[in-house]
Amino acid sequence: MPELPEVETICRYLRDGTATQPAILNRVIFDAQILWARSLATPLVEEFYRRIRGQSITAINRRGKFILFSLTTDTLLIHLRMSGDLLVEPADLAPLTHHRALINFQDGMRLAFNDPRKFGRIWLVEHPALVIGGLGPEPLDDHFTAADLYERLRSTRRRLKPLLLDQSFLAGLGNIYVDESLHLARLHPLEVSQRVSLEQAIRLWASIRQSLNQAILRNGASIDWVYRGGEFQNYFRAYGRVGQPCPECGTPIQRITVGQRGTHFCPQCQQLMG
Repeated sequence: MPELPEVETICRYLRDGTATQPAILNRVIFDAQILWARSLATPLVEEFYRRIRGQSITAINRRGKFILFSLTTDTLLIHLRMSGDLLVEPADLAPLTHHRALINFQDGMRLAFNDPRKFGRIWLVEHPALVIGGLGPEPLDDHFTAADLYERLRSTRRRLKPLLLDQSFLAGLGNIYVDESLHLARLHPLEVSQRVSLEQAIRLWASIRQSLNQAILRNGASIDWVYRGGEFQNYFRAYGRVGQPCPECGTPIQRITVGQRGTHFCPQCQQLMG
């Protein structure tokens, strides 16, 4: 958390601004401060300061769960991991307790990276592929088809839940949206990928896209203090609904642990094959 819909929402806020937060597109960077050294993955701090100074933000996009800031020369990448957040605020404010990095703009505003659990990371690179080159396809990309998903499923023999969480298989999905997509597709989280038929793969492809698109329309899901402002949690089908009735058949939703991740499913609608 945040996952693809939440990160997409954050990118939109940074590009377009909100009623309470200005956009940062086209702002020129005055300087930067790294307040917790391990938040910066690369380069070294002094090189980071030297290279980022004077560059402007020309575009803000998402790749998987990464936020990409295209700069005049380099690309700044931020992965929020478990608890990261990005705040646009006046540069003369005292840093909050959990601020880990500050990007100060020439107009007196700043972008603050706030990360209580310290898992988030920042990269400044000339070529973003050095960081994100190993990511799988974007599930919402027009070029990613149901046939593509079927071939990828057939190429490995893994359980669906951990496979869909693997960012090298498919970029952007996390615990919430894997559970939601599998429930909508009526596939068990422990099903083996090679057993999935073409018809089921088409259904899973459509379910992934539907879950993500609906979540983006509702600004993602807010389930704890880490990410606020979304409404998709009010429309969950399976995730976090242990003991509550399945919206399809009324059977109580169950929770199991798969690869150390809490996993929610309907035992009636999502039965294991074979």
